[in-house]
Amino acid sequence: MKCVLENGEVLAQEVESARSFFKRLKGLMFRPSMPQGTALLLAPCPQIHTCFMRFAIDVLFLAEDGPVLYVKENLKPWRISPIVRRAVQTLEFAGGTLRGRVKAGMRVDFTE
Repeated sequence: MKCVLENGEVLAQEVESARSFFKRLKGLMFRPSMPQGTALLLAPCPQIHTCFMRFAIDVLFLAEDGPVLYVKENLKPWRISPIVRRAVQTLEFAGGTLRGRVKAGMRVDFTE
Protein backbone atom coordinates (compact mmCIF):
# COMPACT_ATOMS: atom_id res chain seq x y z
CA MET A 1 0.00 0.00 0.00
CA LYS A 2 1.21 3.55 -0.77
CA CYS A 3 0.85 6.70 1.31
CA VAL A 4 -0.13 9.72 -0.79
CA LEU A 5 -0.68 13.37 0.15
CA GLU A 6 -3.77 15.23 -1.04
CA ASN A 7 -1.65 16.93 -3.75
CA GLY A 8 -0.67 13.54 -5.21
CA GLU A 9 2.84 13.47 -3.74
CA VAL A 10 3.84 9.96 -2.65
CA LEU A 11 5.27 9.95 0.87
CA ALA A 12 5.91 6.19 1.00
CA GLN A 13 5.86 3.55 -1.69
CA GLU A 14 5.43 0.82 0.90
CA VAL A 15 3.47 1.05 4.17
CA GLU A 16 3.78 -1.68 6.77
CA SER A 17 0.77 -2.06 9.06
CA ALA A 18 0.98 -2.68 12.82
CA ARG A 19 -2.51 -3.23 14.16
CA SER A 20 -2.04 -5.91 16.83
CA PHE A 21 -0.96 -5.00 20.34
CA PHE A 22 2.41 -6.74 19.98
CA LYS A 23 3.19 -5.28 16.55
CA ARG A 24 2.38 -1.78 17.83
CA LEU A 25 4.45 -2.38 20.97
CA LYS A 26 7.50 -3.49 18.96
CA GLY A 27 7.06 -0.90 16.21
CA LEU A 28 10.51 0.13 14.97
CA MET A 29 12.38 -0.90 18.12
CA PHE A 30 15.69 -2.70 17.60
CA ARG A 31 15.71 -2.17 13.82
CA PRO A 32 19.03 -0.85 12.51
CA SER A 33 17.33 1.70 10.24
CA MET A 34 14.21 2.45 8.24
CA PRO A 35 14.56 2.42 4.45
CA GLN A 36 13.63 5.61 2.61
CA GLY A 37 10.30 5.27 0.82
CA THR A 38 8.75 3.16 3.57
CA ALA A 39 6.46 3.91 6.51
CA LEU A 40 4.94 2.12 9.49
CA LEU A 41 1.23 2.62 10.22
CA LEU A 42 0.20 2.02 13.83
CA ALA A 43 -3.51 1.80 14.69
CA PRO A 44 -5.02 2.56 17.10
CA CYS A 45 -2.31 4.89 18.34
CA PRO A 46 -2.64 8.44 19.77
CA GLN A 47 0.91 8.52 21.23
CA ILE A 48 4.29 6.94 20.45
CA HIS A 49 7.71 6.49 22.03
CA THR A 50 11.14 5.95 20.50
CA CYS A 51 12.66 3.92 23.32
CA PHE A 52 15.11 1.26 22.11
CA MET A 53 15.25 2.86 18.66
CA ARG A 54 18.51 3.64 16.90
CA PHE A 55 17.40 6.47 14.62
CA ALA A 56 15.16 9.55 14.50
CA ILE A 57 11.75 9.40 12.85
CA ASP A 58 9.17 11.74 11.35
CA VAL A 59 5.61 11.09 12.54
CA LEU A 60 2.12 12.00 11.35
CA PHE A 61 -0.81 11.65 13.75
CA LEU A 62 -4.01 11.04 11.76
CA ALA A 63 -7.70 11.44 12.56
CA GLU A 64 -10.09 8.63 11.68
CA ASP A 65 -11.25 10.25 8.44
CA GLY A 66 -7.74 11.03 7.17
CA PRO A 67 -6.61 14.56 8.03
CA VAL A 68 -3.27 15.12 9.73
CA LEU A 69 -3.76 16.34 13.30
CA TYR A 70 -0.13 16.78 14.33
CA VAL A 71 3.28 16.53 12.67
CA LYS A 72 6.48 15.73 14.57
CA GLU A 73 9.68 15.76 12.57
CA ASN A 74 13.01 14.35 13.69
CA LEU A 75 11.80 12.67 16.88
CA LYS A 76 15.04 11.34 18.34
CA PRO A 77 15.53 8.00 20.12
CA TRP A 78 14.41 7.78 23.76
CA ARG A 79 11.66 10.39 23.43
CA ILE A 80 7.89 10.29 23.98
CA SER A 81 5.43 12.18 21.80
CA PRO A 82 2.52 14.14 23.22
CA ILE A 83 -0.84 12.41 23.35
CA VAL A 84 -2.72 13.68 20.30
CA ARG A 85 -6.43 13.84 21.00
CA ARG A 86 -8.61 12.38 18.24
CA ALA A 87 -5.61 10.63 16.64
CA VAL A 88 -6.44 7.05 15.78
CA GLN A 89 -3.38 6.26 13.66
CA THR A 90 0.24 7.27 13.49
CA LEU A 91 2.42 7.02 10.44
CA GLU A 92 6.16 6.77 11.05
CA PHE A 93 8.86 7.57 8.47
CA ALA A 94 12.64 7.70 8.50
CA GLY A 95 13.82 11.00 9.96
CA GLY A 96 14.10 13.72 7.33
CA THR A 97 11.43 12.26 5.04
CA LEU A 98 8.81 14.97 5.55
CA ARG A 99 11.10 18.06 5.48
CA GLY A 100 8.26 20.52 6.21
CA ARG A 101 6.08 19.25 3.34
CA VAL A 102 3.18 18.08 5.53
CA LYS A 103 1.12 20.39 7.76
CA ALA A 104 -1.80 19.78 10.12
CA GLY A 105 -5.06 19.74 8.19
CA MET A 106 -3.65 18.12 5.06
CA ARG A 107 -5.13 14.80 3.99
CA VAL A 108 -3.25 11.53 3.64
CA ASP A 109 -4.67 8.68 1.61
CA PHE A 110 -3.62 5.06 1.25
CA THR A 111 -3.79 3.33 -2.14
CA GLU A 112 -2.92 -0.15 -3.31
